[in-house]
Amino acid sequence: MANNKQKEPMAMAFDVTNLTPDSPRYTSIPDKMFNVRETFGLDTDWEVPGFSHEMPNVPEIDTAYQFDHDTTMALLAGFAFNRRVMIQGFHGTGKSSHIEQVAARLNWPCIRINLDSHVSRIDLLGKDMIVLKEGKQITEWKEGLLPWAIQNAVALVFDEYDAGRPDVMFVIQRVLESEGRLTLLDQNQVIRPHPAFRLFATANTVGLGDTTGLYHGTHQLNQGQLDRWNIVTILNYLHHDDEVKIIKAKVEGLNDKDIENMVKVADMTREGFKNGDLSTLMSPRSVISWGENTKIFKDREMAFRLSFLNKCDEMERPIIAEYYQRCFGVELPIV
Repeated sequence: MANNKQKEPMAMAFDVTNLTPDSPRYTSIPDKMFNVRETFGLDTDWEVPGFSHEMPNVPEIDTAYQFDHDTTMALLAGFAFNRRVMIQGFHGTGKSSHIEQVAARLNWPCIRINLDSHVSRIDLLGKDMIVLKEGKQITEWKEGLLPWAIQNAVALVFDEYDAGRPDVMFVIQRVLESEGRLTLLDQNQVIRPHPAFRLFATANTVGLGDTTGLYHGTHQLNQGQLDRWNIVTILNYLHHDDEVKIIKAKVEGLNDKDIENMVKVADMTREGFKNGDLSTLMSPRSVISWGENTKIFKDREMAFRLSFLNKCDEMERPIIAEYYQRCFGVELPIV
């Protein structure tokens, strides 16, 4: 990256200097500025708003997490300036974790919704439900997660965004504008977004659908939908050395040389996937599972078969066995 250092400090998105404990909705408005260099280890003078006090639904901090520069800067801009940010990348690159870990360090509540095929408009918006009050059954409106999130200091994350149903996507499109209001026709109500409501999404494709055969169930997104996302960033797999550090931190007790070679095998599967030799690749999540299973079974080769090899096409397993032999110098039996 040519020039990562930003000489100009970020302007405050919230005026935190005038807040007092008696200020209206004090506890739900960011009241502290976080130095990005100190908090995230990025070489920039930015300061980003967050919360100084304990908040509900804040993710736990993963001290071993490695932040990608461009993705982190995009997310920080989303939190500070209410930008709608989408992260695209292969599975296992840590897209959702990246959002959670930024939110965790800003002490910002974060809620994730997976847009699988079963999530409907009713699930998001709410519905009339029969409840029992004073011994009588009555119909009562139960608010969905989307209206609730809009009215609170929450970073809402739509996972698998390109797998959402069309009717659901048009609901989301209403709130993608920076000041997007949500109209509930059933309640004759217009909901204005909370000043600290933020919206993020993760996707395996950039709205192109399943063009590779790798991500079945994803759909094409119309340009009006994509155009409403202010920032789209791409998160790739970590550099070799960074991934090794994470595996060492996540799976303690393994031989350092073994971890180096495990990551090398993963790197080779990714290159094989790019070159069209493989239809499956090893994500960092797969490497961590391999390491954990090695500790359980006390057998590295068996753990590899159970963690990754058995998931692969039978025709491709000899190629993966060759990768393994080149890295470890041991022939991998293919059952």
